[in-house]
Parts: sequence; C-alpha cells; structure tokens
Amino acid sequence: MGDADITLRHLARRRPEDLVRALVPEGRPVEVLGWVDSQVTNIERRLDKAIRLRIDGEPRVLHVEFCFALRDDVPDRVFEYLGFLFAALRLDAHGEAVPPIESVAVVLSGRRRRLPTTGKRCIAWPGRPFSGAHFRIDAVYQRTVSELRARGSVLWLVFAPLARNATPAALRQIVAEIHAGAATAEERAELYTALLVMATIDPWGHNLLKELVMMVEDKEEGLLRRTPIIGEMIIEAERRGEERGERRGEERGERRGEERGERRGEERGEERGKQQAIAELLGRLFARRLGRRPTAEEERSIIERARAIGPGEVEDALLDLEADALVRWLAEPLRTS
Repeated sequence: MGDADITLRHLARRRPEDLVRALVPEGRPVEVLGWVDSQVTNIERRLDKAIRLRIDGEPRVLHVEFCFALRDDVPDRVFEYLGFLFAALRLDAHGEAVPPIESVAVVLSGRRRRLPTTGKRCIAWPGRPFSGAHFRIDAVYQRTVSELRARGSVLWLVFAPLARNATPAALRQIVAEIHAGAATAEERAELYTALLVMATIDPWGHNLLKELVMMVEDKEEGLLRRTPIIGEMIIEAERRGEERGERRGEERGERRGEERGERRGEERGEERGKQQAIAELLGRLFARRLGRRPTAEEERSIIERARAIGPGEVEDALLDLEADALVRWLAEPLRTS
C-alpha cells in the first residue's frame, strides 16, 4: 500500500470530520472528539487509524483501514488491530466501559464484480457460534464520480480517479472543485498529490494519469511544479510528449524499441515521483513532531529507511518515538535484518 496509505492517512488526519461523515449512519448527529491517542505505546503504536466519536450523544470509536485490495489477509489485519485497539482503550478507560467500535475497510482496487458490504474474521471452532469480528467494506473504486461527490467533501474527491466511470471531463471538474474547496495552498497541494497517487492505481484501466497531471498544472499555473510528486510527473510527462513528437515518422522497428524504452522511463519517472511524495509527507510529519524540518542527513535517513523497511514502518516511528529517541533512531546505522 505504501505511498497511497501514507497519503490517505495524512489527509484523513487533517479532515477527520469529512472522513467520518460518509461512514456513519446518515442523519445521526455526530461529534468528532479526535484520533485515539493512548499512552500504552507498547500495546498499539498506530492508533491514528481510530477516531473517537459521539453519535447521538453516546461514545463510539471508528476504525478505518485503507486497503489496496480486499486480499485474504485484510480480515486478519482488521481483527488484529481491533484486539490491540480494545486493549489500549480498556487500559485508558480506567475501569469505565470501552466504547463500541466499528471497523470500515476502504478498498481502492480489486475485482470488477461487486464486493460484499461486510467482511468477517471468525476464530471460533467449526460448528460453534460465531466468535471474531465483522467489518464494513467501502469499495470506493466501485463507486461513481457522482457518488463520491455526494459525500460532500474534497477528501472524497481525491478518490475520483478510481471511480468506475472516471473520464477526463469528470476529472477536470474534480480538479476545479478541489481548487475551490481546499482551505490553503498547502492543503490544495496535498489533495492534488493524493489525487495523482490514486490515478496511479487505475483499477479500471482508464489510463488518465498523464491527462490529470496536465489538468492540475493548467489549473495551478505552475505553482505545483514545486511540489515533489506533481513536479516530477509534469516534467516526465512533458519529456515523453517531446520524445513522441520527435519519433513520429521513424521506422516501425525502431519505434517499437523506443516505445519499450519509453515505457521503462515512464515507470521509473512515476516511481521517483511516488518516492518523493512519500519523503515529503514523512518530512512534514517529522516537522510536526519536532517543530523543525529534518536536516539533510535526517532526510536522507528517512528516505533510506522508507526504501529498506517500508514507509509505513518509518511513519510509525515518527508517530511513536519521543523527539530525542527519534533523532537517535535516524542517526543509527540502518539495520534491515
């Protein structure tokens, strides 16, 4: 999941109300109290997937899991997370009742046939009554652009490239709505980053990434060239366009070889853009924890660790470790075994 998971969790933390609004029963009064934050770090380090709520005045907890696809291990992950979450909530409750918890798996790609609306992980013996966990499934990639727009937030607009009926015309409107709906230029850049990361997933084979890059650039008039992933994609798309123009009229055999090289170049360029987006998001998280931007050496360590052990593990360390411990961890030699 990597870059998509980090990008979406980052946006969700900025707009928890918008995330919740689409995932709780319609028409019920909801108050968002904040992300679950436990002092029991040895029990669960990634409680930023769970939000404390009050629904109709009663305490509730919503757990949101972003999933690239509804793979066989998703029920296991949800069940495991719920165990850690419940233990942390119980210890923090100091004898009070633990609030009811509901899990939602937001799925970004997968089969064309409709996914079920609920999933489960049963741990009971065969033939015994059910014991385990149920969770809701929100297959956003099987929704239409109109359905995502109806959720009423720019947060859900970033999923539009995944929609089964996504078109260039529809995405042009989405880009305009994000431009108008973002609170700041920084948030607008983050929303566009997420929009482009979603376009790289492309579950329906729409192949809209290049057009979407140009739409974003046209709307922002050059501003987003300074945003790592978007600037990289724009430069790469322009380079490919120039190369295609130069290669017209060449012999078919040569063109085939060049097209293969071009595809490899596209893949490398998009991968570099994704890596830069991850580094930018992790760098922002570092800055929020320590109150300063990482040094060049710290930034290099963040990138190396993200490549070696995965961006999710680095994100966990940035969230979990105290400031001094985090600085020491980044200065230590990288161990991958």
